Amino acid sequence: MSLIGSKKNLPFSVRVRRELVEPDNEKISVSRQCQLLGLNRTGLYYRAKTESARDGELMRLIDEQYTSTPFYGYRRMTVYLQNLGFQVNHKRVRRLMRKLGLEAIYPKPNLSKPGGKDHLTYPYLLKGVAVEYSDQVWATDITYIRLGSGFVYLLAIMDWHSRFVIEWEVSNSLESSPFVETLKRAMKKSKPKIFNSDQGSQFTAIEWLKILQENKIQISMDGRGRCFDNIFVERLWRSVKQEEVYLKEYADVWEAEESLRQYFEFYNYQRPHQSLGYRTPFEAYQKGRKTE
Repeated sequence: MSLIGSKKNLPFSVRVRRELVEPDNEKISVSRQCQLLGLNRTGLYYRAKTESARDGELMRLIDEQYTSTPFYGYRRMTVYLQNLGFQVNHKRVRRLMRKLGLEAIYPKPNLSKPGGKDHLTYPYLLKGVAVEYSDQVWATDITYIRLGSGFVYLLAIMDWHSRFVIEWEVSNSLESSPFVETLKRAMKKSKPKIFNSDQGSQFTAIEWLKILQENKIQISMDGRGRCFDNIFVERLWRSVKQEEVYLKEYADVWEAEESLRQYFEFYNYQRPHQSLGYRTPFEAYQKGRKTE
């Protein structure tokens, strides 16, 4: 920046000078940038707060559209938002989609960051496997759930054969601890032969894998970029969002948790599935369980 001098001699308007501030600049602090540009930091932070609110609105719209059209990349999504009247460019939309963990063609919110060098990964075991009974295969995934202000994460553990949701959890972070506790609760109800997940850090953490190993469960993980390896959980997310989340306006995480609790009760015990011969997931799960 070379705009050093008195505030009166600066050639640009306040609005333009605010646009010149680079919050991610590692060499010059925001405070120093404001000083050089003759800006009041309070006004800058007010603008940042306004932009954050706008980002929240855009993220909600992106999430909803992506659920219906998972093949939309950031360019198509930009056109979609522009057609709604928003003045956004490709860079902003791409940044927000990355924040949500959304990629075109790959129809799952990639909220699970890949594990590091200390995290183990396993091969995908379900290629060509006929899933014929309950508790043969369980699968899990994490998705984004919007709130009135901000968002939380939802994890579900599902039986593939019956689509029955064994356990679920809402968390305001992607730390593995609450999800590990969810897995422990699921293990108290029953145990699968194979457990499938993606390769995210939550599912490659030692605490998570230890539970599966101690219960002698075969571990399966989706291949990278394989959009259909966990297809039944993807369909669950569409049902949850279109039948529940997008019809509600959760004020906070507690309201979201209670409303989702009611939805999963409905989903498991009352909602008939065409693919299950119009049985509920619970009916299909009970009928599909092997008798010793």
